[in-house]
Amino acid sequence: KCPCYAKQMLQHLTKSLSWLLLGKRISSRAENNKPCCRAATLNILLAGMNPLYFHAVNVILHCLVTLVLMYTCDKAVFKDCRLAFVTALFFAVHPIHTEAVTGIVGRADVLACLLFLLAFLSYNRSVDQLYVGEHFPPTASPFFLLLSLFLGTCAMLVKETGVTVFGVCLVYDFFSLSYNGLKLRNGAIPQRPSRPPVPAPWGSSLSGRENGKQQQQQQHRCAQRGAWSSCHPPGPRQQPSLPVPSRAIWAIRRFLTYSYLVAFNAWLLLAPITLCYDWQVGSIPLVESIWDVRNLATLFLLLVMTLLSLHCIAAFKKLEHKEVLVGLLFLVFPFIPASNLFFRVGFVVAERVLYMPSMGYCILFVHGLKKLSTWLNKWRITVPTLFALLLLLFSWKTVKQNEIWLSRESLFSSGVKTLPHNAKVHYNYANFLKDQGRNVEAIYHYKTALKLYPRHASALNNLGTLTKDVVEAKDYYRRALQLNPQHNRALFNLGNLLKSQGKKEEAVILLRDSIKYGPEFADAYSSLASLLAEQERLKEAEEVYKAGIENCPESSDLHNNYGVFLVDTGSPERAMSHYRQAILLSPAHHVAMVNLGRLHRSLGQNKEAEGYKHHNITLGQLVRCNAVALLQAQVLAMMGRTKEAEKMTNHILNEDAECLECYRLLSAIYSKQELYAKALEAIEKALQLKPKDPKVISELFFTKGNQLREQNLLDKAFESYKRAVELNPDQAQAWMNMGGIEHIKGSYITARDYYEKALQLVPNSKLLKENLAKLDRLEKRFQEVQEKDQT
Repeated sequence: KCPCYAKQMLQHLTKSLSWLLLGKRISSRAENNKPCCRAATLNILLAGMNPLYFHAVNVILHCLVTLVLMYTCDKAVFKDCRLAFVTALFFAVHPIHTEAVTGIVGRADVLACLLFLLAFLSYNRSVDQLYVGEHFPPTASPFFLLLSLFLGTCAMLVKETGVTVFGVCLVYDFFSLSYNGLKLRNGAIPQRPSRPPVPAPWGSSLSGRENGKQQQQQQHRCAQRGAWSSCHPPGPRQQPSLPVPSRAIWAIRRFLTYSYLVAFNAWLLLAPITLCYDWQVGSIPLVESIWDVRNLATLFLLLVMTLLSLHCIAAFKKLEHKEVLVGLLFLVFPFIPASNLFFRVGFVVAERVLYMPSMGYCILFVHGLKKLSTWLNKWRITVPTLFALLLLLFSWKTVKQNEIWLSRESLFSSGVKTLPHNAKVHYNYANFLKDQGRNVEAIYHYKTALKLYPRHASALNNLGTLTKDVVEAKDYYRRALQLNPQHNRALFNLGNLLKSQGKKEEAVILLRDSIKYGPEFADAYSSLASLLAEQERLKEAEEVYKAGIENCPESSDLHNNYGVFLVDTGSPERAMSHYRQAILLSPAHHVAMVNLGRLHRSLGQNKEAEGYKHHNITLGQLVRCNAVALLQAQVLAMMGRTKEAEKMTNHILNEDAECLECYRLLSAIYSKQELYAKALEAIEKALQLKPKDPKVISELFFTKGNQLREQNLLDKAFESYKRAVELNPDQAQAWMNMGGIEHIKGSYITARDYYEKALQLVPNSKLLKENLAKLDRLEKRFQEVQEKDQT
């Protein structure tokens, strides 16, 4: 199984090939993250776009970070190498790392952390470890000092918070100077560090004071990165004319909220119970009063950090301060840029930015366990047992989190379950459902997102695309534009709607605005150009096509549409080059192939036409990627070319007998051909693959029930629907079909129960309301007949 990855990120990485090989300009986000982009681009060059290899590289990088952390703890933090191993083991399995290691975006955090540790170790090597005096220790190795500067700069380029490694080194140097001066005042004689006899890590017979006398002079440094990107919800708008008291109240609320977020992040490190891929849009309500109970968490965190600092000072006086010092530096410094306390960043909470601070947390945690084992010396077995139990719990949680990241559906549905009050997770899940054609469920989650966040313009726009009622759709688009007048998708959709109603001038204005606010939206160019062509404004239409190709050079549809326009305006030779360009950009572009073949035939080039016809028919055998071939088969099925779609799908199954989507497509093709027995057989084969996702299994049983119902096998169909709702109680259509079967069989009471359950899931379903109304009429007639019989 492979984790899911964002299509937008993969497209961005493909574009970065030109930057690596040709030095061409790419997006600003990539320019600020060039080392990470190069690593990802090399990933594409060596292994293609297979997400398995992206994930494998991330896992390897995480293993390297774990090993380097263990080495750093061994050399610069703990005197017992076993404590360094325990720290690394705890870091390796911490569930908070799932997002950073599993997702491709998290590679920046993992790679920056690795470079950060290497920069710290290089700096450690560059300092004279034997120096004791009143000044900063002299440089022992200029090479390692320069190497440290280079690695720290690379960490900063990979992720901006990598720059904190330099601040950590400065603070560490300051304490090292104070530590060496204290040794000098105490009359300590400088010696080359040597490793003392290894004590037992848990319940050691040596006291903390005896351990503190054996100091190790190597330094360890590590910085954490905070993300500086994209999805911070809009904060309170500060009106320039606000009176002073209002601005003061706003500032207090802002400070209290951001302070609580620091405590919330600390809780995620301490107890990663509730984890989510997105903590935006209402996940954490604002702290609007000093009496909010959540302020207690902030005060408690402040108390803990104060006690840790005092403990560090006390240990410093005993010459045994490194464990707490390094732990605090690693925990605090890398998180400062992401804390929102000093300047705004692009998110509220992001689990991946805790990847680096978690090193400091792990060091402090193991230090605390060591102290606890010393205090509980009589029960030495207690602390190791508790740690082993915690390690198992963290490992189990990490495995479960990885299962969530296996597919797009499992990821988005997990967000809805974990944070049902988060508008954004409902919106993301609705987008997935919309892509899957599950429109009823998608509408429900879009409306839920709007209830939670009424100003969600994109949710309104997408609702409009799913609404069959034209008036209602227009209302959704206009509401979206009231919230965001520059929403290019809403402008595009409303323009197309008005175009279909014959309001062409208004449509032209809206489509031009859509291009103005979204110059990389290829569909807007095609729609506007076709509208202008309909109005015989051919010159303007051609200018729009040219502008679209200039701004969207990778749009195969735009090249194909421009080719059609050129053929209609009498330029077939120019059209031919654009058809070819469309096929070059998208080898599975069926429409462009058909158009090119027809153009060759119209020009008398029959040999070339037959060649493209043959290429079009056998494309599935030539395409290396089965996913692309499957997509073309789906397109063919939608166009009514079911025989070709069936042939292509069977060819994919010959190469990959475990292609679940292929069996589902075959079932749909056979059902369209009214070959319900074959459709049922295809679904049975899909079920034999035993997919892990319960919702996928539920959909398969639902489809199976449909095929059985078409064969009038109502009892078996009912059992399949029943199995579907057991796996996914939100399957409204299955509840409705179960009610329909009971309705047909005359079990009106049972049918009503099933209808009402379905209506709870889709309260606006007209069909359900009609069925319930029919049921009411039947029951009323039945009662009237009974009353007549009694009289």
